[in-house]
Amino acid sequence: MGEDNRPPSLDDLGNRLRAAREHREADSQHKGTLSSGPPGMSGLGWAVRVGVEMVSALIVGVGVGLGLDWWLDTKPWFLVVFFLLGSGAAMLNVWRAAMGYGLAVGYPKQGDSEDEQEKATHGKVAGTSGGADSNGNSADKESER
Repeated sequence: MGEDNRPPSLDDLGNRLRAAREHREADSQHKGTLSSGPPGMSGLGWAVRVGVEMVSALIVGVGVGLGLDWWLDTKPWFLVVFFLLGSGAAMLNVWRAAMGYGLAVGYPKQGDSEDEQEKATHGKVAGTSGGADSNGNSADKESER
């Protein structure tokens, strides 16, 4: 009676996840999508994302510029400056999305090797590889990790 109600084992879950990933990869390769975006995103979805990234950055830049010009009565200087900053932010956002840097914090890109992932998650901070800290402690901080 108790054996029928047990949840499936973690090995079974791992096997099902592996099979689902293989099925998804085979399905995406079989479709032959022309999207240059991240895997799992259609060409139309990629275009909408890029458009929204560009327009939103420009709207924020122009809005801030207009607001500062109105508040400080410096028309059109802040509008010009923040339009240029918004344009730069729009291009940076599109570049980050195209390169795959728009992923959530803590998740490496799909093409990264384990060494690159280790460097990204445990990167050295300048000045922490020995010597005395502000309290006079001379313990090596890298060895504490």
